Parts: sequence; structure tokens; C-alpha cells
Amino acid sequence: MKDAPSFTPILLGSDMNVYGMARSFHEMIGGAIDVYAREQLAPTRFSRIVNVHLIEHFDSDPTFIENMRQVAKVHADAPGKLLLIACGDTYAQLVSKHKDELSQWFICPYVDYELLKRLNSKESFYQVCEEYHLPYPATKIVTKSMYESNATITAPFEFPVALKPTDSVEWLNIRFEGRKKAFTIHSQVELTNTIAKIYDNGYTSDLILQDFVPGDDSNMRTLNCYVDQYHHVKMMCLGHPLLEDPTPSSIGNYVAIMPAFDQDLYDQIKKFLEAIKFTGFANFDMKYDHRDKTFKLFEINIRQGRSSFFVTLNGYNLASWPVRDYIVGDLKDAPTVYGNDDHSKYKLWLGVPERVFKQYSADNEAKKEALQLLKEKRYGTTVFYKPDMTFKRWLLMKYMFHNYVGRFKQYFAENKGDM
Repeated sequence: MKDAPSFTPILLGSDMNVYGMARSFHEMIGGAIDVYAREQLAPTRFSRIVNVHLIEHFDSDPTFIENMRQVAKVHADAPGKLLLIACGDTYAQLVSKHKDELSQWFICPYVDYELLKRLNSKESFYQVCEEYHLPYPATKIVTKSMYESNATITAPFEFPVALKPTDSVEWLNIRFEGRKKAFTIHSQVELTNTIAKIYDNGYTSDLILQDFVPGDDSNMRTLNCYVDQYHHVKMMCLGHPLLEDPTPSSIGNYVAIMPAFDQDLYDQIKKFLEAIKFTGFANFDMKYDHRDKTFKLFEINIRQGRSSFFVTLNGYNLASWPVRDYIVGDLKDAPTVYGNDDHSKYKLWLGVPERVFKQYSADNEAKKEALQLLKEKRYGTTVFYKPDMTFKRWLLMKYMFHNYVGRFKQYFAENKGDM
């Protein structure tokens, strides 16, 4: 799309998600992409395709909106329209919150703030699922007041059970020994102690206590969608994760994804997104429940995810959809693209070294297909990008990938071995 009308992408964040979007834009239009973030993270370090601008406390107000006004001034003379893409829950929430003001200067392909709040909170998202007849795991809400009442909080499901914060943005600022992105709880004693740690260390929002959907990582699915400004779903790309990061702070982050196709699932989610009048990127996490043969939804992210580059890798460039929607203007009448209907074009996405994937992913038919793709060199990563491979960057990315060897050795048995 190098002949598209002039526009300037502005990305928020500096992690794997940002680099995946920057790479998607670079593959489409070339040039270095301006990125604004609170801190520098490894995926964007030593890169030639991003210009990272660091702003202290940028991920909170009033610093965010004050500096975005300055960003608009800095880019006032940039060619074409300014396209703002938030890469991360906090930045997506801030853009949505200030969407009315930001839209004076930027194209903001995001839902309004009230809808974002309903969808971002797992608690209210499950209420939305109930309303639209979408399956999700059996759930009990735990509140801080329940904990402070000193009554024993029990699970109405058999152990193991899942426990996770309903407010993922607040959770980012909570720190204590044993903190995890999500917990798998095996006993009443462990449940009581974990809830106490969470609330004693400053968390105030509700917790989600859930029936644990059995099965290893290969039962997960991740679905990326783009919904245009007229609330029509234009792209759907399903991924079949084969392995997740077992590191406590990163549990649930996919590190190996095969493309997948499921028209029934596509139709179900498309109907939902259009019914709620969604706009922009949506990323769903779900798990197949063999007990009732349904996909149970865990959450929706109001953004593309850290592993969503698998979409671009498989031929559906993530950056192209908002560009076609708001810049080129040819998306409105285009048919919906249902990704991955051709197995012959599949590529495996990896976020860990090949040997980690081979050693720790569960043995099944999907893994056999993935190993064949590796053999045929039909695979890719987000961060090893040939046009951006200076020696210092290559060395850092190799080091970053190598760290997974130790992380899996240390944490896999504890956090994933009992799946």
C-alpha cells in the first residue's frame, strides 16, 4: 500500500505489541515510526524502524493528555492525517477517555469510553456475554468488602480454580512476592492466602474466581478482528496458540501460534461486535471446553495483542485495516475477510526459541503441523526483522529469546505442568 494517500502513524507504547505494529507499518509504507511511551523496553531498543520518545508518567493523567497536545503540535506539519494507535490496555483506555479532544488532531479508531469500561472489566464483560449469549467459564465475583468481612471465601467449583483481577489496568501497579498475571489455585488454603496477599498489597477492585477449563495451552484460541468506523467487521484472523509463557508476571502471553479457521466462531463473534457497535481492533482470548464442546471466552482486549503480529505474518497486515478505513477509504464496501481458510499459506509465529517450543508444547496434531512448518522454514517472529537487524539489536533479541530457556526451566512445571 505504498501508493496510499499520505498519513503519519503515531504509536503509544514500547513493547512487543508496539514493535509488531511498527513493523506492520514499515512493511506497508517504509520509514521510521514515531513511538511515545513511559519507558524503553527491549523489543523497540536499537531499532531503526521506530523513533522512541520517552515521557515520564506518560501512562497516567494529566501527563498523558497534556503531552498528547504537544505531540499534536510537533506533528502539525506532518504529511497527511495523524493515525493514533495505542498498544496496551492503559494507552487504549487513555485514548478512549480523551477521544473527543484527541480527535481534533488524530484519527482515533477506538470505542467510546463508556463501552470500553464495560468491556475492559472482566466482571462487566461477562455480563455482556450473558446478554449476548456468549459462553464463558462459570464465575464468582470476589470483592474487597467480602475479604474485609473476615468470612471464608469459598469456590463453588472443584479445584483447581482460576483467580484473576477484573481490572487489568489497576493490576499493573500491584506488586508482591508471588504476584502472577493470573493464578491457578489448587486448595482452599491457597485460595484464602492468595486473596489476602492481593488485597493486603493495595488492590481494590474485584477478583474473578472461575471454573478452570481443563486442558493444556493448545486448547486456547486467540481471535483478532478489525471493525470499521461504520461498525462493520472487516477482518477476522483466528490463532491457535500451542504454548504460553509460564513466567508468573506473563502467564497467558502466547509464545507460539498456528493460524486457524473456524467459520462458526467467526460468525458468532462478528454478530456480537456489530451488535454492540464496536470500532477498531478487538482481540479475544478463549479456551475450548471439551466438557460441553464450546469455546469459553475469557476476555476482550480493546487493541491488538503482543502476539498479534501472527496476523501480519499470515498475510493480513494489521496496519492496513485502519489505513484502508480512514485514509484510503476503500474498506466500507469491501467484504469481510475471514482469515486462514487456505492451509497451504499457513505460517507459524514464534515468540521463543525453536527448542523451547519443541520441548514444552504438548504433543498433538497441531504440533506436528507446526513442526512441519518449521522444517519448511514457514515461520516467523515479531522482532527478528531483516531490515532492522543491526548487530546490537540482533544481539539483544538473541539474549531476550535465550532468556526463555531459563524461564521455562524454572516455571513451567509449577505453572503449566499440571494442565
